Amino acid sequence: MALGNHSTVTEFILAGLTEEPELQVPLLLLFLGIYVVTVMGNLGMITLIGLSSHLHTPMYYFLSSLSFTDLCHSTVITPKMLVNFVTEKNVISYPQCMTQLYFFLVFAISECYMLAAMAYDRYVAICSPLLYNVIMSHQVCFSLILGVYIIGLICAFAHTGCMLRVNFCKFYVINHYFCDLLPLLKLSCSSTDVNELLILCVGTFNIFAPSLTILSSYIFIISRILHIHSTEGRSKAFSTCSSHMLAVLLFFGSCAFMYLQPSSVGSMDQGKVSSVFYTIVVPMLNPLIYSLRNKDVNVALKKMLKSRIF
Repeated sequence: MALGNHSTVTEFILAGLTEEPELQVPLLLLFLGIYVVTVMGNLGMITLIGLSSHLHTPMYYFLSSLSFTDLCHSTVITPKMLVNFVTEKNVISYPQCMTQLYFFLVFAISECYMLAAMAYDRYVAICSPLLYNVIMSHQVCFSLILGVYIIGLICAFAHTGCMLRVNFCKFYVINHYFCDLLPLLKLSCSSTDVNELLILCVGTFNIFAPSLTILSSYIFIISRILHIHSTEGRSKAFSTCSSHMLAVLLFFGSCAFMYLQPSSVGSMDQGKVSSVFYTIVVPMLNPLIYSLRNKDVNVALKKMLKSRIF
């Protein structure tokens, strides 16, 4: 197609989750409730860990960072999606779309590596308890968190930079509820081979590298747990592992389903359902899965409530 046939796109229209009018209000109430729980849960966890001195340990340092990542991840996506339920035409400008894409990728990729860092922390705590404070020093924890966000920033910059080079035609309706890589590439009237190769290579690395780290950590953890003679201790450790692995499977499974299948196999409608899990549901569930079932967090919460009441 000649360059003269290209039109400069200044805005996009987000199609949203569904076009059924009778579903707009129920979905608005559902996702508004989820977002409120997400904000309260993650902000509450960050505040609780910050104010409780006995939670100032590497484990809760990572939990606080995960809560921050989940809060930002959800905030980048959900408010704009909620607007789509109450407006007839959900318009997003080209700069806003690219900005949303960039920050969505930053926090989504960061979450992958944050989960891996948390798994490594649990591996050290269970398999090398006597050396835990030495191995997981404040400097090491800070370096791991910094590395997580640096990887997220670099990968997001690469994807967004390639997207800025794509030419869009007159078809500017994004079949999604936010600006994501694959739906945007569907609108391109220029070659997207580089973008698709980047998605496959970087996406595969960002899913499998943290996944292998998590899997390796839990292989050693489970091996160590099997040597625990106490039935109660073994049951508690397995319960903690299963909760973590559930969240990992939800997040990585939905990401892999969205990004690692050929574009001809799955429709964007299937991708929307997959995206709901890792952009909206997982950020809400993480405070429950990782923290609210934790005895130390429950004790800290009770102490804080008592101090505020009395």
